[in-house]
Amino acid sequence: MTFLALDVGNTRLKWAQYDSVAAGAKPLAHGAVFLENIDRLAEEEWRSIAAPSKILGCIVAGDAIKRRVAEQIELWDVAPQWVVSSPQEAGLTNGYDHPARLGADRWVAIIGARHRLLRRGINKPCIVVMVGTAVTVEAIDATGKFLGGIILPGHGIMLRALESGTAGLHVPTGEVCDFPTNTSDALTSGGTFAIAGAVQRMVENLTAHCGEAPECIMTGGAGWKMAPSMSVKVELVESLIFDGLLEIASRRFAA
Repeated sequence: MTFLALDVGNTRLKWAQYDSVAAGAKPLAHGAVFLENIDRLAEEEWRSIAAPSKILGCIVAGDAIKRRVAEQIELWDVAPQWVVSSPQEAGLTNGYDHPARLGADRWVAIIGARHRLLRRGINKPCIVVMVGTAVTVEAIDATGKFLGGIILPGHGIMLRALESGTAGLHVPTGEVCDFPTNTSDALTSGGTFAIAGAVQRMVENLTAHCGEAPECIMTGGAGWKMAPSMSVKVELVESLIFDGLLEIASRRFAA
């Protein structure tokens, strides 16, 4: 019984197929397409993979994108399920004021991070950082309660905002450095340090709240760019949302 996991973000659809519906399942195939290319999935990337028995996804794009994805899934005789944030799931408690309003990708990543640590025998507070179109920084205590998180613009949004609001500035191809001496490096370094500073602040907040320093896990398409510039130790995990989807699926489909 193969399982297909879907992560539909603001920019890309990422997918991964596994040999079973279980945490730690063996990956069989994976891929990613920009949202404008979704309509070719059934004819191209998905045409060569085995028909999945179960499909579970999380989506932050709108209903129009969701319908387009569903049309591609008609290639197989299986109805997809979609994660919606809830008060509790997979042993975690959602501390959001309105749990259903927490982004599904954030909820799934939190679940993936928590269980990733537990499987290694680590039961500590945790910070989860997702670096994509937007950046989210989430705090989880040692009991598995999501305490809350922050959202800030990703690199691209920050730079486009500066370009549109400031005369003479253009989206740069600069480098991150401690003391920038040109505008391109200054812009790139500023965006990087803003994200790193937000993570550092959340680490300090969670340490003070829980009385111990948290683990810090980073994921997202731009995570590899940010990781070298972090002021706290981070573990970079590309598959975190898929880890969370596997954890949720193993419980939902086994019931």
